[in-house]
Amino acid sequence: MGEIVTIQQAVMAEDEKYALRVRQMMRDSGTLMVNVIGSPGCGKTTLLEETASRAPFLFAVIEGDLETSRDAERLAAKNIEALQVNTKGCCHLEAHVVEKALAALSLDSVGVLFVENVGNLVCPAEFDLGEDFKVAVASTPEGADKPLKYPMLFVQAEAVLLTKVDLLPHVRFDKELFLRDVRSLNPKCPVIELDLISGAGVEEWVSFLSGRLEEKRAHGQG
Repeated sequence: MGEIVTIQQAVMAEDEKYALRVRQMMRDSGTLMVNVIGSPGCGKTTLLEETASRAPFLFAVIEGDLETSRDAERLAAKNIEALQVNTKGCCHLEAHVVEKALAALSLDSVGVLFVENVGNLVCPAEFDLGEDFKVAVASTPEGADKPLKYPMLFVQAEAVLLTKVDLLPHVRFDKELFLRDVRSLNPKCPVIELDLISGAGVEEWVSFLSGRLEEKRAHGQG
């Protein structure tokens, strides 16, 4: 077990060099990079589709999946620049892969770069991609116990998105427990409730992003 841990630490330390380079690229371009992490089916791609219809900024997406290009194709159909990255079994994206992907994207007029990470609440939280911050996405059908079961992601996240709130009348989801657990792990983290069918909550999400983008650009000019 000790050897496995040592190898993992070495891999993460090496990848941190790439994360630093990615972070510098984002700083130079004034682009806000957001690492979106959530389980399969929680609504990450739908969130990005709905964001495109309301955002006052342009954005691009690096799509992480084990196989297929279906998510990138969905986004391309909405005129969103998206690059699919297939990990071929790896449970997360890594910074060296993101750096390579950036070479295929044009960030000249892009305000935000989203990384839709591989559907997983564990591994993606452990790796720094060079992002400005992580966002945790959880859906009501998954159950309210996810923050305490997967605390690393919720501790690190600078926003928690609760999706599929339109299903609350139909699923067993203790919203008060979910909110209390998020607050216990990350007291200042905003929780945005989203119904991506009606679009409820999307404006709040876009406003949050716009504010963070303004902060980054103002800091870069200072």
